[in-house]
Parts: sequence; C-alpha cells; structure tokens
Amino acid sequence: MLFSNPRAVRMPYPAELQAIMSIARAGESRRWLSTWPGVRSPTPLRELPDLASELQVARLSVKDESVRSPLGSFKALGAPIALVRQILRLHPGFRPEDILAGRHADMLADYTVITATDGNHGRSLAAAARDAGCRCVIVLHAGVSREREEAIAAYGARIVRIAGNYDASVEEAARLAAANGWRVVSDTTYEGYQDIPRDVMQGYGSIAAEVAEQTGTRRDGECAYTHVFLQGGVGALAAGVASWLWEYHGERRPGFVLVEPEQADCLLQSAIQGHAAKATGSVDSVMAGLACGETSPLAWRFLDPIVDHCMTIADDDAIETMRLLARGNARDTPIVAGESGAAGLAALRVLRRQADLSAQAGLDARSRVLVINTEGATDPRMYGKLVGASPAAIAGMARAFAVDTSHDIHRI
Repeated sequence: MLFSNPRAVRMPYPAELQAIMSIARAGESRRWLSTWPGVRSPTPLRELPDLASELQVARLSVKDESVRSPLGSFKALGAPIALVRQILRLHPGFRPEDILAGRHADMLADYTVITATDGNHGRSLAAAARDAGCRCVIVLHAGVSREREEAIAAYGARIVRIAGNYDASVEEAARLAAANGWRVVSDTTYEGYQDIPRDVMQGYGSIAAEVAEQTGTRRDGECAYTHVFLQGGVGALAAGVASWLWEYHGERRPGFVLVEPEQADCLLQSAIQGHAAKATGSVDSVMAGLACGETSPLAWRFLDPIVDHCMTIADDDAIETMRLLARGNARDTPIVAGESGAAGLAALRVLRRQADLSAQAGLDARSRVLVINTEGATDPRMYGKLVGASPAAIAGMARAFAVDTSHDIHRI
C-alpha cells in the first residue's frame, strides 16, 4: 500500500526542530565516533547502473551500511552515541573520546544499561557498553532468533527472554530498569522518555552527512537525489536521516518514502491518522528490524511534516530483493543485504512495476534514487536459508567485482 502524506511541506527546517536535532549535533556525534574502532566511516555509496536501467530511473545508489562495523548494521551509529551522552550527563567532566576507549571503566563498573531489541540495536549497545566498561542487559522477544541472541551475548551482555513481541520487550525493559535502578538506552520514545532516543536518532544523521560529502552537494543546494527510501521501524533511522537532509537542503530537499512490512504498519497508520499510531497487523515479519508495533512519538514529530509517502511491502518482496542484490550484474556489485536492509529497494521495485503508484510517488525516467542497505547478514543462518548462498560466498563475489572499483563513488 502507498499513502501520500497530505501534511508534507517544503520549507526551511523549523527552528523548534533544530533545537532538538541538528546538523551541528550530528557532526559532534560523528567526531566522537570517529575514534571508536567499532565503526567505519564513511561506508560505500554504491552505484547500480544496470538495475537503474531495469527500473527505468536515471540513477540508483545504495548506501551500504552492512560494512559500517563488525556489528553489520547502521545501528552502530546510534546506541554508542546515546551511551556516551548519557554517561556525560552523569559525569560532565569526562572527555567523550575517553568513554568508549574504556578509560573510565573503573568508575562505570557498577553502571548498568538496558534495552529491548530485535537484534541490531542491542548488539550495538552491548558492544559499546563492553568497551566503556559498564554492564548491559538486553531484553529479547520471542521472534528474535537464537543466532542474534548469541551475537549479542558474545559482547558480554546479560540476556532476558520474554514470550511477547517487540513492544512487550520495550515494556519489560522499562519495568526492569525501574525496579533495579538501571538506565534504558532505547531508540523509541514513550511518555517521560525522550532524551536518549533523540541521541540515538542524532547519531544516524552521519549517514546523510556522508552522502552529502560523497555526492559533492552543497548546503541549500539541490540534493543529488529526487527520492530517498527509508526503512520504517519505530521511525528513528528515518527521522535521523531525513531531518539532516531537510536542514541541509531546506526547500530543495528530496522526496522521502517510508517503507515498512505490511503487518507492521505503524508509520503508515501514523500518516493516515495524523499522529503517532500503532500497527494494525501481527507485527510478525521476516524483516525483524522493522517489526515494530508503535511509532516513536519523537520520531514522528520530525517525520510528519516531511515524509511524502508511506508504503508497506510483503515479506516476499524483501526476500526477492535480497536475492537480486546478492546476484549483482555486469555493472552492479553483489551486495549482502539482510531482510530489513533490502526493504527500501524492494519498495522501489514494487512501485516501478505499477504505473499508477509510480506516478503517485513522482517516479519516472528522470528520478535519482537513494536507498540504504541498513544491515548485512546479521543472522547468517537465516540469510543463507533465504538467499540460497552463504553471506561469505556473496562477499567473495563482491571482492572479485571490486577489482574494478570504478563502480563505486567512494572506494571500499
């Protein structure tokens, strides 16, 4: 389903939003993370000319967050920064770069952070907490695979399993934090809890900053892309990236399309209802990172005036696109994209198969499209099952292709 947001505007970035999230704060977060070996910057911006031709668009680029860090996803930009900012609130005399370097581990040994996760956010928080020297508790719902659990536990986090879905795990994390005096580091907001999710979203602005640098665009100038497809979830990634591009390009911002699973349509419902809303489906999707039942109210505050379209896709669309990216083409490098990572491109492919939906979204042969591969094979067993080849095999194909690096705007 595609829904056009009637409240979307093209205007300068509002001062009241800039006071919450800004390019300046995103740049600060980016500088702090640059000293942490847990992240790589910038990630490649890959051109897919053959697929662009097939989809009849002028340009198709993939910002490949699968290689952002050993964690395998964009989430490495959010949780570590939120942890640093939270510790700075408690210890304002600390230097930010010293926290993730473990130079205050003795003083943080009794400090405990907790979060609910579908996998990637929790893994990033666990890695950051380990390096900072504090304790970490991760709440996992029934839909999180055993392999994702093992990947988180490898960073020393204590795992708590519950029987419900993601939203139930968020409630359990809040309950445990209140009962034990722990600090929640979540990427979704709820009543009385806003500062840390804002810090998480602010970290995601690094993706947009790198795209601007890699495409050579200027502030207040035209964006290199007419359309940017952003994965939904609770809205954190979309808010972090879209707000940065809105402030940078102002009225000349690109069009934004939010993508989420059919059965986890909280952002679509938010656009329809005009406020942060809940999903109408089961919230059970192969796109585990997007299987969220409630929109983050803070994220929606940024998205409501800027998202042009909200769209839902079927699980099969994402799986088919994972396979397409893995195969590559004569001029398109093979890309390891996880279930959620393929969602943006999957949505574009669905739209281009239907002339009426393409027209509604303003897509045509002149369109320049950016999609973000938000994750690689964060669950290698599931990836192999869905794609029919191991992530290692696809990565090997990509290395062979990279002998000719002219296909990437930014070299690997």
